[in-house]
Amino acid sequence: MEVSILVPLFNEQENLELLMAKIQETMAPLGKRYEVIFVDDGSTDGSFQVLERMHAENERVKAIQFRMNHGKSAALAVGFEKASGEVIITMDADLQDDPAEIPNLLGKLQEGYDLVSGWKFKRRDPLSKTIPSRLFNRVTSLLSGIKIHDFNCGLKAYRREVTENIRVYGELHRYLPVLAHWRGFRIGELKVRHHPRLHGKSKFGISRFIKGFLDLLTVLYLTKYTRRPMHLYGVLGLVLFLIGLIINLHLTWLWLHKVGIGRRPLLFLGVLLVIVGAQFLLMGLIGEMITSQDRNRSDYSIKKMLT
Repeated sequence: MEVSILVPLFNEQENLELLMAKIQETMAPLGKRYEVIFVDDGSTDGSFQVLERMHAENERVKAIQFRMNHGKSAALAVGFEKASGEVIITMDADLQDDPAEIPNLLGKLQEGYDLVSGWKFKRRDPLSKTIPSRLFNRVTSLLSGIKIHDFNCGLKAYRREVTENIRVYGELHRYLPVLAHWRGFRIGELKVRHHPRLHGKSKFGISRFIKGFLDLLTVLYLTKYTRRPMHLYGVLGLVLFLIGLIINLHLTWLWLHKVGIGRRPLLFLGVLLVIVGAQFLLMGLIGEMITSQDRNRSDYSIKKMLT
């Protein structure tokens, strides 16, 4: 298989057949062997029934159904695992991502990139989504050092070796370019068309931006300190411990010279810094122990597969 097109979805029954028709229209002139993998993330409408009908009519259509809603990261993780293409294209099922961009993504990969992320240059969403998204992307770019504009765009192209070397779990799908960059892969960006939603409703609320920034802290920790937690906790702990030690040594010198220190707030600060510093050092040691354990447990439950 040359190309796998991976589509995570949740309650998108009205969009699936039209999306598949647009994918077929785009792929036909390319002459490439391809498959389309739909991952139903626990839909409560008739989405999987639509997928079953599409699978019966078209051998290229494959589908995976979760027993419950596990989130986009789990859907992408199982899709990456089951995809057989040398290139994997991801897109959302809401028809806002344009399948006609697939040839452009494939062409951009040929320029030497390992992952190409779409950039919704003219985004067709309300301000309640676009303004927080711009802030989110700028902060992520600044902290991660990756100069792309739209980390959360669902339309991306991956070489197979990228998906085999990054592990997606929790809510880390927003940061796949960051995880890939940390692994040494070359990241590119491509302006893509974005369409307004025609059917259904958005599954994302304002809470996703709060979770997004918390996930950003997770990713920054994972990419910079996951193999060396002592470098983070140890430095913080050592600095706090030394400041507390210096304060306490100063107070000890005063006490030896008959100066009362029992009611000084500085005494409590010095003791607190020593204790907190020691705790950070212990956290670093525990982190080093944890990183020696390999976590390979799957966090999703598959109900049915159509292959």
